Amino acid sequence: MIDSAHRLIVVTPVYEDVDASSRLFKELAAQFGRDVFVVAVDDGSVDQPLEIASLAHAEVAGVILKLRRNVGHQRAIAIGLGYVAAHMQPEHRVVVMDSDGEDLPATIPLLLAPLESAQTDVVVAQRKSRVETLRFKVFYALYKRLFGLMTGRSISFGNFMALKPAAVKRLVAMQELSIHVAGAVLASKLRTTACPLDRGPRYAGRSKMNFVGLVLHGFRATMVFAEDVLVRVGIACLSVACMAVLAMGVAIFLKLAGFATPGWFSVALGILLLMFLQTGALTLLTLMLTGVARSTATMLPRYGGFVERVECRDGGISLESRVDADGEMW
Repeated sequence: MIDSAHRLIVVTPVYEDVDASSRLFKELAAQFGRDVFVVAVDDGSVDQPLEIASLAHAEVAGVILKLRRNVGHQRAIAIGLGYVAAHMQPEHRVVVMDSDGEDLPATIPLLLAPLESAQTDVVVAQRKSRVETLRFKVFYALYKRLFGLMTGRSISFGNFMALKPAAVKRLVAMQELSIHVAGAVLASKLRTTACPLDRGPRYAGRSKMNFVGLVLHGFRATMVFAEDVLVRVGIACLSVACMAVLAMGVAIFLKLAGFATPGWFSVALGILLLMFLQTGALTLLTLMLTGVARSTATMLPRYGGFVERVECRDGGISLESRVDADGEMW
């Protein structure tokens, strides 16, 4: 299992991508040798399930967490971090990265360097260069602006990050982690340092994430800050309601002063009254949803229940253990 001989723990989700992940394991082994321990989360793959032989061929120590079903990229990372939190030691350093090659193993030392500071808990990778289509760049810029408007925060990083053990333990106690990893890092209030890194090309195949999936991923980032979003929406609705009341006062004044044309006053007053009632109701609804979001924020996540079995390779020995339905055995 994970011991002090492995100074670096790499958590990576894998879904129907054996070729790319196998190449990643080999590059990690070449880069870090016996210092690295891989926690690969097989996210319910059916056509290309990840096997322990991939770790054996790369001659790298690690485990494969076989999930009972496909849970999605972000929750798979959360499950991997949950496993790491239960087995890591204080001297370990943890890196979260994708298995498709876009997160380069050669840049991990640059990501780890800022963790030597006592004032840094998490180091996140910011992309210096990326090869994307014009449509992706336009929608990504729009997404960042909308995210800032809705939450009051800026987000400019993804899953590629390095963490101290204390940061891992803090994150796995947050239910937001399984929704959006980067959003959970922002919400955790951990001391974060950005490290500009280049993005690499995919090892093999094509991305499983389509446009709809990317949009959903962006919405999940705002879900992490549901309370902030609801409060901002409530304030906006309240502002519109106040402006509607003010406009109704102006309409009444114009009617009494004799400046209103026949039929204009009733139409204007009806529209403004309707706006007031709708925005007022929406304000009350957002306040109620904020209370619901706050009441459910205390529920602690349980990740072990998603894992069917754990396949381990360490020191040339391959082992397998099953996990019960309650996730009591890792």
